[in-house]
Amino acid sequence: MADTDDWQRLAKAKLEAINESIPREWRVESLPSREQQRDVTGGFLHQYLSDEETEITEADATEIVEKTSTGQWTAETTNCLHETFFDAATRDAKALDEHLAKHKKPRGLLHGLPVSLKDQFHVKGVETTMGYVGWIGTFEGKKGTGKEKVFESEMVKELRDLGATWNPKNRNLSSGGSSGGEGALIGLRGSPVGLGSDIGGSVRIPAAFNGLYGLRPSVGRLPYEGMANSMDGQNSVLSVVGPLAPSISALQLLVRSLLSQEPWLHDPLVHPMPWRESDTKLPAETPLTFAVLRHDGIVSVHPPIRRAIETVVEALQKQGHTVIEWDPPSHKRGLELIMNAWTYDNGVDIRAAFALSGEPMVPQIAATYGGKMADAPPKDAMHIAANNVAKREWQKEYMEYWNATKEVTGTGRPVDAVIAPVAPFAAARPNGYIYYGYSSVVNALDYTACVIPVTTVDKNIDTVDPSFNPLNETDKKVAETYDLEIYDGAHVSVQLIGRRLEEEKVLALTEYVAGALKG
Repeated sequence: MADTDDWQRLAKAKLEAINESIPREWRVESLPSREQQRDVTGGFLHQYLSDEETEITEADATEIVEKTSTGQWTAETTNCLHETFFDAATRDAKALDEHLAKHKKPRGLLHGLPVSLKDQFHVKGVETTMGYVGWIGTFEGKKGTGKEKVFESEMVKELRDLGATWNPKNRNLSSGGSSGGEGALIGLRGSPVGLGSDIGGSVRIPAAFNGLYGLRPSVGRLPYEGMANSMDGQNSVLSVVGPLAPSISALQLLVRSLLSQEPWLHDPLVHPMPWRESDTKLPAETPLTFAVLRHDGIVSVHPPIRRAIETVVEALQKQGHTVIEWDPPSHKRGLELIMNAWTYDNGVDIRAAFALSGEPMVPQIAATYGGKMADAPPKDAMHIAANNVAKREWQKEYMEYWNATKEVTGTGRPVDAVIAPVAPFAAARPNGYIYYGYSSVVNALDYTACVIPVTTVDKNIDTVDPSFNPLNETDKKVAETYDLEIYDGAHVSVQLIGRRLEEEKVLALTEYVAGALKG
C-alpha cells in the first residue's frame, strides 16, 4: 500500500495536468463566492462568451447536428472535452469537416455533435481513472497491460463512427453522482449531450439536480462493453449507460443513432432490438393513464418535490388523462435486494482500488464498504443464488401488480407510466445524500425511467409542514437537511417510470408530459 503523501502527490499532479491542458485564455481565474453568486449558469456564464459562442453552447443537439451536417457550422467550431483533450477534439472535428467537403454528406447521424463522457469510458489517448488515484498511469489499476490509453469502450467506437466529437445552478448543493460531472457540465451548456452510467440512479440524479432530462434504459438496450467498472462480474443488478441533455429530442437523437450502429453485433449483452418508431406513437383513441408514487413508505420527500409531483399530476388531469395512486409491493424489500447485490464481495474490489494509492475512502463510501465489512468474507454462491431468486420473485410480484391496474384505469390497459420522485430532495447538500431509495428501486426492477425538470425551489411557497412526523431515523435526517434559504432556486424534477425495455415509449411520454407542463 502506498503512503498518504504518495496518493496526495499523484492526485495533485493529475489535477495540475488537467488544469494546464485548458488554454490560459479560456480560464476564469476567479469566481465570486457562493454567497455573492449562487447561480453560475446562463447569463453569468455568457459574459465570458462571444455572441457566436453563446449561440453554439445554447443550441440543442438536434440543431447542432443539422448545422454541422449541412456545413452551416463547421464541426471544428463545436469541439468539446472529456478529461480535456482539445487538440484531439479539434483534429477529429477537422477530419469531419474535410469528409463533408469531399463527400457532400455527413459521416454519420451525429456528425459534428460534441458528446461528453463520464470518466468510465475508455478513449484512445486519454486516461480513465473513475476517480481512483490508484488508477492514474494504469489500465484499471494494472500496469504494463498494453491497453493504457489505447483501448476504447464499444460505445466510444460507435460514437466515432456516428461522427461525434468529443450544481452550477445553486453552488450550495451537490451536482449529484456518480455522473455529476456530466450533470454540471451540461447544466452549464459546456456540452449539448453526455453519457453517464446508472446502477442506482447515477444518470437520473445528476439530471434531476441540474435541471436536465436523463434516461435510464433497461439492461441490454445500449452497449456497456469495455467500460471501466467497480465490482465487475456482479450480475444481479447491472449498471447501464444512459444519456443526459437539456432536451428530450437530444436523448431521442442519441439513442436512435446508437441503435442504428447495431451494437448487439459487438456487445454480447445487448438485445438485438433496433429503434422502434411505432412505440413512440401514443394511443389517440383513449386517454393516457398514469400512476403517482408520493411516498415509498420509507422516507418522505421535501416540500418542493411534493409540489413538483402535484404540478405534473394537475397538468395531466387538465389534459383529460387519468392519474391513480401507486401502492406497489414493498420498496423496502427491493432496496434490501439491491444492497445485497452491491455487497456480494463485501467491498473487496473497491478497497483494493483505494489501496493501490493509499487514498482514504470518503465517508459516503466508507459507510457502506469500510468498517466491519472489511473484516467479513465475501458472500458465497448459495447466498448470491438466494438473493437472485428473491429478486426474481419480487420483480414478478411487482409485474403482476402493474398488470392488475388495467382493472382500474378505464382504458383496458395497465397504467402507461408512474410519476415518482428521483430523490427525496431537489438536490443533496454536501455529504447529505443519505437515502437512494427512490432511484435505486428502478434499477432493482430493471425498469426504464426518464427525468423531467418541473420547476425550481421557491422559499416563499415550499415551506416546511409543521405537522411532519418522521417514520424512522433516516426519514428524520432527510427532513432535517431541508433549509429554505439554501435550497431557494434549485432545480426540482421528477422521474417517469415505464416497464422493461420501453425506452421509445418512455421518451415519447416524457416529451408529452413536458409539453403538458408548458401548457
